[in-house]
Order: sequence, then C-alpha cells, then structure tokens
Amino acid sequence: MQRILSAQLPTHVGATVRLAGWVHRRRLLKSVAFLIVRDAAGLAQVVVTAPAVRAQVEALPEETVVEVVGTVVANPTAPAGVEVVEPEVRPLGPPAVPPPFDLYRPVLTASLPTQLDHAPTALRHPTRSAALRISAAAVSGFRATLDARRFVEVHTPKVVGSSTESGANVFALDWFGRPAYLAQSPQFYKQLMVGVFERVYEVGPVFRAEPHDTVRHLAQYTSLDAELGFVTDHRDVMAVLRDTVAGMLAAVADRAGAALDTLGVTVPPVPAEIPAVHFTDALTIAGAPADEPDLAPAHERALGEWARAEHGSDFLFVTGYPMAKRPFYTHPDPARPAYSNGFDLLFRGMELVTGGQRLHRHADYLAALAARGEPVEPYAGYVDAFRHGMPPHGGFAIGLERFVARLTGAANVREVTAFPRDLHRLTP
Repeated sequence: MQRILSAQLPTHVGATVRLAGWVHRRRLLKSVAFLIVRDAAGLAQVVVTAPAVRAQVEALPEETVVEVVGTVVANPTAPAGVEVVEPEVRPLGPPAVPPPFDLYRPVLTASLPTQLDHAPTALRHPTRSAALRISAAAVSGFRATLDARRFVEVHTPKVVGSSTESGANVFALDWFGRPAYLAQSPQFYKQLMVGVFERVYEVGPVFRAEPHDTVRHLAQYTSLDAELGFVTDHRDVMAVLRDTVAGMLAAVADRAGAALDTLGVTVPPVPAEIPAVHFTDALTIAGAPADEPDLAPAHERALGEWARAEHGSDFLFVTGYPMAKRPFYTHPDPARPAYSNGFDLLFRGMELVTGGQRLHRHADYLAALAARGEPVEPYAGYVDAFRHGMPPHGGFAIGLERFVARLTGAANVREVTAFPRDLHRLTP
C-alpha cells in the first residue's frame, strides 16, 4: 500500500490508507484515544478504540516516528474534516526522547535561545517550519521572475583571495597555506558575468564578520543578487527590482498559502510604481539633520510610516545616497556628483535591498580608487575586465532572511533562519 500524506486524506474517504509521520500529540481519554500524526503536509487525526492499540499509543512519546494503516472517514470536527479509524500503528524507530518544549502547542513557549539551541526539533513546530516554507517560495519566485526576463543563474566563489569588496569585516581562513577570505558578496563576480550574459543572478550565502548583535543582522545570510547590463541609469534597475519583489510575493501567495495561514500573514501589494524619495528629502521627512551621512534605523522607521500614510505602500525607494557612503564602484549622479545613482528599498521601515548603477569604464575605476586613496593592485583582476568593454550596468541584493522576517512580522531575523550564524552562535 502506497503511503499518502495527511493533506490527501479528504480524497480517500472510505478507503484504507497508509500514513507515516511523527507523533505530534496524544489525547488519552477514558473511552477513546486520539493520535495526531504530523507529516510534511500537515496533521492527521487517528482515532484509537482497540485496547491493544491504545496501549501501544500510550507507550509512544511525542516525536516518535510511526506508520498508521486505517480507514478514512468523514468527521467535520477533525482536521480537514476527516480522520482515520480502526488503525494499526507501527513504530518506525525507537521511542523518541521528547524535546524540552511542547511542539503540539499553537505557539512555542520556549525562549528564542532555547529554540536555537535545539533547532533540529524546534524547526518541526508548524510556525517555525512555515517561515522556512515562505522563504523557499520567495526564492522560487525570485528565480522564476528573473528567468522570465532572460537572466542567467550563476554561481560564484565563496572563498576569495582578497578582502576588498564592501568595506565590511571579513572572515579569514587558511587556503593551502595562503591567506583567503569568505566572500562578503558576489558583487565583483556578478558584474564580470554581465560581460558574458548581460543579465545574471545568484542565490547564495554571504559572510560578514561585523560585531553586530542586533535583531536584524547575521554573520551569514542568504543574498539574492541580480545584475543587468545596458541600463540607462539606476531607475532601470529599480524597475526590475520592483517586478522581482512582486514576483517573490506572488510565489509566496501561490506556493506557501498554508504557511501564510499558519502565521496569520497577508501578502502586501506591491505598487505598480513604488514611491521614491531622494536621500536629501528622506532626511527632511525623517526629521534628521541635513548633514546626516546615512539613514539610521529610526529614520528608516519614520520613512516607512510616511510611505504607508502618504502612499499606502509598505515599500519605499530612497535614492541618491551620498557617494561617500557608497562603494567605490557606484556610479555618481551626473547632475549632482556628490550623490550616487544608488538606492535602498525599504520594506515596512527597514532596509531590505541595496542597489544602484555601477561604473563601467576602466578609467572611471582608476579615478574612483585614486580619489579614495586606494591602490589598484588588490582589485586588479576585477578592474582589468573593464578594459575589455563593459556596458552600463547595475544591480541589487536582497537579504532573504530579512525579507521573510519583515513579511511575517518576526521580531528577530533568527526566528526565520534555520541555523543562524552570528556573533555568538556557531552551532547547531
């Protein structure tokens, strides 16, 4: 008999079926016992009346893996309106050691550190696994949206020979006796691949050895990167980003509807044109000093409230950040050279995406590095490619975990990360 999943039970009323999963909960009443079995698709209610089977169920702790063979009957009060009766129950392993929290409760009551210490079992809770299903759907939408626009997925090195890309601190390691570093970003490589495919994207880990200990930062996170050639300026990049975010949210709604329901989340609409403000105007809106070089988290929150009140939008572009706060490869605004053709996308008052137009002329790279007092040598392999012809181009990077956290309303990005790596955590 072929195994079916719990979600398929409504189509098998009257039939004998085989289920397999984990003991999610046991309710042992006087005349009947209820065995709730959890599998990848959800929960199934098994009704136990036979004394021998009841004794067997009583000996099976929560999280024990079992197989159940029984008959499906309709019951409006059961999950999905069906249940399994007259079951045979067979353990598929030894009795499980219960985790230090109850997974059958609607909400995990354990502290977040306890959950993270016991992540392999905490992630089984429907609310924790729901966030990861949303994450998977978002990545699927990212890929599908860009595939449809002739982007090519690439895979770039995560171990690099120099620590030069973004100014962030790096993790050093030994590479066969030579110094090497974990990549902070695929930025240089995705730009170089524009010279091959014109439009590229990557989904992969990036590493930042920053001593942040906040609810929004991780030392390793998943970056959704894209880069496209033959742009007029950063506004072409922003248009692609808008469609990409819309595609990600559409995929989440389509592929992770049950997960959204579990978390009580509604997917927000993405405006046909996301509102945008220049950095100088953003400072005014946020009540920040005019000479402020960057936006602080409090400024981003104020801008998020403004975008919601003025435009009914959960999204807001901030453009024209000062060149002094952007990497050397950022293209300046031709009309206002002190400001960049760069942008951030705020999602509900938090920076979600950084992007912009890049320099594409070899001479401009030499001038940009000289202006910052940096030698060319550490960048030679990267800068040299621009001698061989590169189109005007730009791109963006989305932090996946931060995206999911903002979408689900998680207070801490670690709540939506399977095995977070940060200042303090390197296991499990």
